[in-house]
Amino acid sequence: MIRHPHAGEEARRLAEAGTVLLTQVGSGVHGTAVEGQDDRDELGLCLEPAEFVTGLARVRTPGGREIPFEQYELHTAWARPRGLAERSGPGDLDVVVYSARKWARLALAGNPTVLLPLWVPGGEVVRVTDAGRELRENASRFASRAAGRRFLGYLRSQRAAFLGERGRRAAVRARRSGPGYDPKPAMHALRLGVQGLELLRTGRVTLPVPGPDLDALRSVRRGEWARADVEAWLADLEADLAAAAAASPLPESGDRAWVDDWLTRSHRAFWAR
Repeated sequence: MIRHPHAGEEARRLAEAGTVLLTQVGSGVHGTAVEGQDDRDELGLCLEPAEFVTGLARVRTPGGREIPFEQYELHTAWARPRGLAERSGPGDLDVVVYSARKWARLALAGNPTVLLPLWVPGGEVVRVTDAGRELRENASRFASRAAGRRFLGYLRSQRAAFLGERGRRAAVRARRSGPGYDPKPAMHALRLGVQGLELLRTGRVTLPVPGPDLDALRSVRRGEWARADVEAWLADLEADLAAAAAASPLPESGDRAWVDDWLTRSHRAFWAR
């Protein structure tokens, strides 16, 4: 039995019944996947039954506790002998389905991964309902300077992993890697910079990453860049992103009033089915 609190059967049933949008969000959708080296990541959101929103209903965890429903998670790596200690690898599937209310909080806060279902190409959409389509049609309502700053924060976090500064495992991977750094977080840090700049300048993120930036990111992912060159590009992106966050024409925060209205209307329609 997988004993993660969000991997229970009740959470699975609730998520599957209420999913309004589920898409791919990993390296494949960014265009940066390396054949044979990446897993598949999917992220979505679901509407909850009335008793979970207006009442005190709970879901039972695999360990027997009752907790509020916030999300459901499926990670195929957890089925291997070491269970929750297993890291996802090539061919694995990682799925997270948030409650629509939690997803909305994270999206309005500018979480880069949580925002991706709004922008992925149609071919990367696994499941969508009318409510999910309405969200995607209103993606611009989530674009904000605050979101741009979150991209900057995530860039800095990935940079720390690339430099081996974030935990012992990151340091070991950086030392053992052929180019003298861990290419995967290096690529993700650069990608976040590229996409954060696009968001702050245009109000959206193009997927996959367009133009020569994609070729450069793939090259970094393969470990073909010298560490000094990666650090130089990162420094430029960080400075540009900080400046763009201050000068962007985007509103300071997303359209919370519209999101509140969407949540209310969507839940009422779901309950009336």
